[in-house]
Amino acid sequence: MKKITRRTFTTSLGKGLVASSLLIPTFSSFSSNKPSADKLGVALVGLGSYSTYQLAPSLLETKHCYLSAIVTGTKEKEQIWKEKYGLSRDCMYNYENFDSIINNPKIDVVYVVLPNSMHADFCIRAARAGKHVICEKPMAMSVVECDTIIKACKDNKVKLSVGYRMQSDPYTHEVKKYVREKTFGEVNFVASDAAYISGGNPNQWRLNKALSGGGALMNMGVYSIQTSIYGVGQNPTSVSAQEFSTRPEYFKDTDETITAQFEFPSGEIGQMMTSHNANGNRLKVHCNKGWFELDPAHSYGPISGRTSKGAEIKFPHKRQQALQMDDFAKHILLGTKNVAPGEMGKRDMIIVEAIYQSIAQNGKKQQLDLGTLGIVS
Repeated sequence: MKKITRRTFTTSLGKGLVASSLLIPTFSSFSSNKPSADKLGVALVGLGSYSTYQLAPSLLETKHCYLSAIVTGTKEKEQIWKEKYGLSRDCMYNYENFDSIINNPKIDVVYVVLPNSMHADFCIRAARAGKHVICEKPMAMSVVECDTIIKACKDNKVKLSVGYRMQSDPYTHEVKKYVREKTFGEVNFVASDAAYISGGNPNQWRLNKALSGGGALMNMGVYSIQTSIYGVGQNPTSVSAQEFSTRPEYFKDTDETITAQFEFPSGEIGQMMTSHNANGNRLKVHCNKGWFELDPAHSYGPISGRTSKGAEIKFPHKRQQALQMDDFAKHILLGTKNVAPGEMGKRDMIIVEAIYQSIAQNGKKQQLDLGTLGIVS
C-alpha cells in the first residue's frame, strides 16, 4: 500500500474542503478553562470537523485538562485558533515541525485526530516526544499497527488511550451495571446498529481505502462492536459476517453495509449492523427476565434509554468528549483506571480483521481467542 502523508492527503482533497473547515464556532467561555497546575495541556493534531466542533469546544468544559496547542497543515487556521482559544505562538505546529513538541512543557497529551492511515505514525512520534497519547478510533489500520503504538507508549513510559467517547458516557456505565448485576437476568441476545447515510463529496477520505482502511466497519462499525461486547460483558468467541452494496457507483473503494453475528462464551448471541447507506443508532439487550435498550445509542447526545420495566434510562446530558478527556487526564494525574486503553483498540481491530476475513470467505465463521483483552468493567 502506498504510504499516505499528511501533505499528500491535504493536497488530494483540494482547497475547497480545507476552506470549509476553517469556520470555527464562537465560544465566550474560554476564560472558564484557563491552564493551571492541576490540569494537563492537550495538543490536537488535525483540525478537521471533529476537532473543530467536538473536541475543542469540549476542552472548554473539562476539569482536568485544557487545549494547550494545535498541529495543522493549514496555515490559515493558526490565527483563527490562536484568537479563538488564546493560544500562544509557541504552541502552534505543523506536520513538518511536529517532533519539536518534545521541547514544549505546555503539552502533556497529544490527541491524534487524523485519517486512520496516519494514526500509527503520529502516535508513535508523540510517544517518543514523551507525551501521553489519545488516538482517535479506530486505533489503526491493522492489528500490527496497534501493536506498534502500544509498544512505543510502553517503551517511552507514556499512557495511551483510544478515543472511545462512549466508554465515559453514563449510559454505557448503566448498561454495564445492568449486565454485571443481572438486573434483567442473564443476557441471551444483543443487537446493535451504528450507521448513517453518507452523501456529498465522493472523494472524502472516509471513502478512500488507502486513508481509511475500510468503510462503514472502520468508522461506525467499531461502535457496534463495542456495544455488543459491553451489552454481554464478555468478548466474543467467534464471528461471521456479510457485506452488501446498493450504491456501488458511490462506494467504489470501501464497504457500504456490513452485518455480523457473534457467539459469546456463555452461549449469548450478538447481531450487529453498520452502514454508510442506512440509518441505525440502537443497542438492545434481551435477557431471560426482561430487556433494556438505548435508542439513540451512539450519537453525541442526548442519549435515550428504556427498559422492560417501563422505566426510562436518563442522565443529564454532558459532552461525551469532555468526559472522555477528563477520564484520561484523571488516569494520568490520579491513577484512576484507563477506561479505553490501547488493548481495547487492538481487540476491536482483531475483530474488524476477522469480519473482513469472514466476508472474504463467503461468511465463514472465524474463531476468536480474545480472553479478557480490552474488557474494562
